[in-house]
Amino acid sequence: MYNLSLKMIHTTHSIRVRYGETDPMKYVYYGNYAEYLEIGRVELFRSIGMSYNEIENQGIWLPVSEYKIKYLKPALYDQKLEIHTYLKKKPGVRIEFEYEIYNEDQVKLTEASTTLFFLSAETNKIIKCPDFLMDLINKNWNQNQ
Repeated sequence: MYNLSLKMIHTTHSIRVRYGETDPMKYVYYGNYAEYLEIGRVELFRSIGMSYNEIENQGIWLPVSEYKIKYLKPALYDQKLEIHTYLKKKPGVRIEFEYEIYNEDQVKLTEASTTLFFLSAETNKIIKCPDFLMDLINKNWNQNQ
């Protein structure tokens, strides 16, 4: 789906499906995918040098404004999943992430995207991507794909 010659930031993080994340068929319950995507975002920020907690400590909130997902095949109990997270456009007031989730056989299970916006915790107003974060994004652009 993705042309890796594009400039972007790409990270991969692995998790194992826990029993409590599944339905009676031992398929991952659809509502748990939002948490998997959040794991991907948090790990992408960590990979470029700043944890989500540090961003929040700088007075920046990142609420989700859009969430889109396509389930291709079910993820199953005890499978090891690989969450690929992509930042393919530099942010303005919004930051857009794209995701692919694969199982341990490298079968693509899910495609998704989320859009978040930068919100000042102090003023509760939408702001552009803060310089400290944009500097890290620029420094890591195309470095870790």
